Amino acid sequence: MIVGVGIDVVPVARFAESLVRTPGLRDRLFTAAEQVTPSGGDRTAESLAARFAAKEALAKALGAPGSLRWHDAEVVVGDHGRPRLEVRGSVARRAEALGVESWHLSLSHDGGIASAVVVAEGTPA
Repeated sequence: MIVGVGIDVVPVARFAESLVRTPGLRDRLFTAAEQVTPSGGDRTAESLAARFAAKEALAKALGAPGSLRWHDAEVVVGDHGRPRLEVRGSVARRAEALGVESWHLSLSHDGGIASAVVVAEGTPA
């Protein structure tokens, strides 16, 4: 059963400007693993914007509580390059309270916009 759905879009250029303007923002929003590609290179602004959209969409799927911490949700590269979510801490506690058992994640970026959709699935508590 679907427990929650979230969607978010991020203008890539504005997000990239924010990363330049606020040097600590990258580390505040993303884990060290999220900031690099599987081959070890730096992620592009498009890729980071999509990951930011995923975290925003995840928060919306959980009812947007203000207590969630950015590093407690991590977008990781799964089998065959497919993105997936790993949650811990504040995000895991909220998900457990809502009965979330699994996540579905889709990321995209095109035409200067990054987007993400998150579906939380489980048995509502």
